[in-house]
Amino acid sequence: MRGSVTALAATALLFPLLGAAPSDAGGSVSGLQSAFASAAAEYHVPQSVLLGVAYLQSRWDSHAGAPSVTGGYGPMHLTDARTALAGAAPHHSDGSEDPRGDSARPPLLPTAELPRTSAIPARLRTLPKAAELTGLSAKQLRTDPAANVTGGAALLAAAQKELGEPLSSDPADWYGAVARFSGADDTATAAAYANDVYDVLRTGQERHTDAGELVALSAQPNLSPDTAQLRQAGLRTLRAGETECPPTVACEWIPALYEEFGEDDYGNHDLGDRPASSDIDYIVIHDTEGAWEGVLTMVQDPTYVSWQYTLRSTDGHIAQHVKAKDVAWHAGNWYVNAKSIGLEHEGFLAKPDAWYTEAMYRSSARLVTYLAKKHGIPLDRQHILGHDTVPGPTTSTISGMHTDPGPYWDWRHYFELLGRPLAPSAGPNGGLVTIRPDYATNRPRYTGCVSAGQACADHGSSAVRLYSGPGESYPLIKDIGLGSTPTTGVNDLSSRVSTGQQYAVAGRSGDWTAIWYLGQKAWFKNPKKSPTAVDAAGRVVTPKAGLKSVPVYGRAYPEASAYPAGVPAQAVSPLPYTLPAGQRYVVGGKVPGEYYYAVTFDEASHRVVVGKDQYYEIQFGHRVAYVRAADVRELASGS
Repeated sequence: MRGSVTALAATALLFPLLGAAPSDAGGSVSGLQSAFASAAAEYHVPQSVLLGVAYLQSRWDSHAGAPSVTGGYGPMHLTDARTALAGAAPHHSDGSEDPRGDSARPPLLPTAELPRTSAIPARLRTLPKAAELTGLSAKQLRTDPAANVTGGAALLAAAQKELGEPLSSDPADWYGAVARFSGADDTATAAAYANDVYDVLRTGQERHTDAGELVALSAQPNLSPDTAQLRQAGLRTLRAGETECPPTVACEWIPALYEEFGEDDYGNHDLGDRPASSDIDYIVIHDTEGAWEGVLTMVQDPTYVSWQYTLRSTDGHIAQHVKAKDVAWHAGNWYVNAKSIGLEHEGFLAKPDAWYTEAMYRSSARLVTYLAKKHGIPLDRQHILGHDTVPGPTTSTISGMHTDPGPYWDWRHYFELLGRPLAPSAGPNGGLVTIRPDYATNRPRYTGCVSAGQACADHGSSAVRLYSGPGESYPLIKDIGLGSTPTTGVNDLSSRVSTGQQYAVAGRSGDWTAIWYLGQKAWFKNPKKSPTAVDAAGRVVTPKAGLKSVPVYGRAYPEASAYPAGVPAQAVSPLPYTLPAGQRYVVGGKVPGEYYYAVTFDEASHRVVVGKDQYYEIQFGHRVAYVRAADVRELASGS
């Protein structure tokens, strides 16, 4: 095959220049590492540059030939959106008609409505160009990792020539070509992408891929690329406008509309004065359930909902729509809306093989780190929420709460990028566990990705399943708030915990650990040789002495006496759950009851009502919840 074997003879010459080649357990250079060396030699691209670009795209994974959320294939994420769209199966929810409330969001285009090839953005059709450059078939580039790497090398070399730059052996001379490889049409996004690649080159990387191959990139800590090359790329200047982003990402201002339409009706967010009027306590991670262009159209519709930021998968580009001071309508819980910032990531919950790029994970992590520091938000799973961990505010809303980003979002890797790796924080007597399976090898079975009851593709997952006893023969844990028999459905959160969440230990039996969960004892498999959780310690709450149980709430609203004239008091209505005596739940924080009154287009009538009642946020089930401080006592988990 052209590009996969013809330059292997040069491999031995390249490795002394780029650091020792890694070996598999058998002592030989891995096939994929050899493919990088071969392609680099054939197209005169520095092997380190080729490895760095591939790492930022896929972390060197091949995903068994499955396309990413934007139709990218293989280690180099060569995009062929038309083929990916044509082969996309329609999405169906598993269980209730629309448990995520995503039916209004733009789906992937059905085959009959595919746009002309010329209408598909260039960043989504790099694979056809690679086929032209290499003579390899599109099928080879999609399914053969070595061919895919060859295609990536050919694209980088072509970009270098188009910029009028020589095919230099010095990685510092390839900044412009790397920026062009991103497919971005603006200088800020292209530069942010290239900067990430060169960060990878400076730090180096080594990991086993999803095919089990060891691939390594030696660190070049003193590498300083020629960033001036980007001026020759002919890209547009990004309009940052009023964006609130760190300088390490590319951010564009595409405002959501604040517009009045009809009597007492407006959209699609509320003007506010945060954090002066109210603290921002949460960042909520969503997936879009639609492609980039369609999602941007929806957020600019005043009759639709809104969120603060959207992130693009191909290159990590960010669009901001709503200022942090204002309240977006994204979480399905008004209390959380008023206290949070929402981030939508281009992707699909029920498409396990539609993977996210490393570029988007890194861009998102940088944005979240920046926002967390600016607003004093702790970097933990009780403040960096998935939409799937936002509680239903009332009993009637529980079954309709969203479940994105779902079990295929890699929370463990995400927290590593946030600079908060999920490490043990105590010994076996700490009293808590932090859920932390190995994403790649943790593969619980799910159904309902294509149709109800049908098995989803086998895939790594951040989630761990819960049973009513220490074994898989026991029934799954039931969520009484859902009122349904628990299933293995991809949208069924009845009996599921997620990476990074913490729970109080309720017992151990062999390879199984029990935790307190939704008012009951729930068991998960946690073998010593391959643990799915690590020991931790922290603060917990339990009912005060003399109380058999205490109510649990989906929002922390003030007492009735706190509301001023003209602002109707909101019901402090408990959920159908209780926290029984003798059980303990991890504390996320202590907050006063608070309600943001905003029911009119005229912001002059908006009010923030703060009460005297205090609440604890707790990790109660898969979702967080709240209990009144007056009902519980706080103590150390190991006491």
